[in-house]
Amino acid sequence: MPLNEHEQKILDEIERQLYEEDPKLAEMVAKAIRGGREPWKLRLASAVFGVGAVVMLVSFTRSWAVAGAGFLVMVVSAAWIAIAVRSSGADRPAVGAVDEWLLRFQHRWRRDG
Repeated sequence: MPLNEHEQKILDEIERQLYEEDPKLAEMVAKAIRGGREPWKLRLASAVFGVGAVVMLVSFTRSWAVAGAGFLVMVVSAAWIAIAVRSSGADRPAVGAVDEWLLRFQHRWRRDG
């Protein structure tokens, strides 16, 4: 469902303010939305994770071995997702940037609230 003209203007204004207030966060969000060089790896790993979860949940009461195999599939696919995310963010900001943003957000929340 597309946005109407008023909603689109509001969204554009929010985006403009985000770029003005925190350009690093805005760029990080834009990169996350665009995806990495190979977003199919993340999609495949997420699908495998889902299959492992279904196998584990369905077979939990019937067979501990099959449920354990489903759990192992989930762990391996979660590691795969982590590796894919790290490799796609070669020029990602330092970990401290996220912490700094959270501190500023908390400060603003307390000030406004």
